[in-house]
Amino acid sequence: MATLSLRYNGPVPRQNSYICDFFTMDIKTLCLGLLCRDDASGYDLKKQFESTFKHFYPAGFGSIYPSLADLADRGLITCRSMPQDKRPDRKVYRITDEGRTTFTKALYRAAPEHKLRSEYLVVAYFADYVDDDTLDVMLTDWQRTLDESVSRFDSMSGGGNGLSPRKRFVIGFGKAVTQAMADYIHNHRALLTDIDSASRSRRTESDSVRPAKNIETRP
Repeated sequence: MATLSLRYNGPVPRQNSYICDFFTMDIKTLCLGLLCRDDASGYDLKKQFESTFKHFYPAGFGSIYPSLADLADRGLITCRSMPQDKRPDRKVYRITDEGRTTFTKALYRAAPEHKLRSEYLVVAYFADYVDDDTLDVMLTDWQRTLDESVSRFDSMSGGGNGLSPRKRFVIGFGKAVTQAMADYIHNHRALLTDIDSASRSRRTESDSVRPAKNIETRP
């Protein structure tokens, strides 16, 4: 069986506790990666998280700005203020040599994971506790949300013109996964909405007669 080996041969950043803990794909890592490509404001970075990254690593101002402040405190990025007419100064961030090295090393040292957390699937797993009408509304809403996401990916790709291969891969992957989920719901929603009513009734009756545990009886 072939194995993939990644080895980092670049310069080693200064050793401190932050560097040792940095080899995880978090908001700080992504901010460094975006700043490797160009200087940007917090708003510029937020737009990236809301577009290209939305389907796999969304983030808002509440996590972006604290991350930028921490990166600046640690000397991995710098910040300069740019005056604007009748508006507050615009803060623009630039990565330092140490920040660039830290980001590159993080890519080699990280153990990437593909995570999925879905409240829809939680409801689906316990569907025998939910009535058919509620399930039908939930599935319809989920389907609509996924269809809108597929349309958004089409808009982002624009036929692929002007996009780098890496962006085409990430956007194409997001569209393929989202389309597969939408198709699965369309083709298999009856597995949830056609749950036997008698089974649901037996479940409810079982819960109602189950004796309570760990309840202290007081005179």
